[in-house]
Amino acid sequence: MKRSKMENGELNGKVAFVTGANRGLGLETARELGKQGIVVVLGSRDAKKGEAAAAKLRDEGITAESLGFDVTRSQDHQKAYDYFAKKYGRLDILVNNAGVLKENQISAAGSGSNPVSAVSPEILRETFETNFFAPVALTQKLLPLIRKAPEGRIVNVSSILGSLTLHSDPNSPIYAFKTFAYDASKAALNAFTVHLAYELRDNKIKVNSAHPGWVKTEMGGPNAPMEVSEGGKTSAQLATLADDGPSGGFFHLGKPLPW
Repeated sequence: MKRSKMENGELNGKVAFVTGANRGLGLETARELGKQGIVVVLGSRDAKKGEAAAAKLRDEGITAESLGFDVTRSQDHQKAYDYFAKKYGRLDILVNNAGVLKENQISAAGSGSNPVSAVSPEILRETFETNFFAPVALTQKLLPLIRKAPEGRIVNVSSILGSLTLHSDPNSPIYAFKTFAYDASKAALNAFTVHLAYELRDNKIKVNSAHPGWVKTEMGGPNAPMEVSEGGKTSAQLATLADDGPSGGFFHLGKPLPW
């Protein structure tokens, strides 16, 4: 997977919006992009935490801004559009990173601690609202600005748990890891990736799904094998693909995953 060539430590003229970016995977993705000279705007529900995270990145020499932003609020989608339209006139990179896991987390050994028959309609709706409906609506809102970028990139942060192929294979490493609402929302997000990439197939915009890996975040838990510092690498790779890079795929650290 080829990536764009960038001047390390120098601004390259690109601007990126990362949702859910005040901590965890979002913050690491912003850090990875910022190191490549991209202006990063951190979307965060808690404006104070978002500004604190941006300040931390600025201390590291990264050009970072913060935007109070709740992905589930349509008025915040308009707020983001107005912010980028007024200040930059375009948006080069959108990383739909914000997400929730409402079900009980499963141990490293798997288990049936989340039976699908017990998942409430409320949990399903809340999960899909954040993990699917909101990123679709936000992308639709910001797409006119992404079209104005020389080579727009859209990254939908999914999960290997959204792979129907692996979930249906008794020999796969995730077979026992069943969290229905979360898994289904990520499978739906993957479908959005495929459909949007097809719509934009004759455009320079590239759309891909990212599996960051099982990372030691608040969502991933302490048993995860990957450190937080590694969690933003896949999204950053897909956000900086070269012109001949893929679109409409599902990747982890440059390797394709089955849908």
